[in-house]
Amino acid sequence: MKLESIKQALNKLSFRTGVIVLVMCIPCYIISFAQMALPISVETKAVLWFIFFGLAKTFQYGGLTILGVDGWKRLKAYFSKKQNQ
Repeated sequence: MKLESIKQALNKLSFRTGVIVLVMCIPCYIISFAQMALPISVETKAVLWFIFFGLAKTFQYGGLTILGVDGWKRLKAYFSKKQNQ
């Protein structure tokens, strides 16, 4: 039941908040893989990858939950309209 209350709280957030949270996953994905080029130990690379990849997935799924199905359709329509122009 606790998961449902979290989902309901996220659904109360705005479309703009969902888009911002969803976009935050992009830098986390970039950092999670770009840090592999740094001259640091393998253990440190693994920890950094674990942290940033986890953050990226959290932002991704959190943003999608905030947007919901209607918000996702609205976002897709915006990008398809921009592509056709």
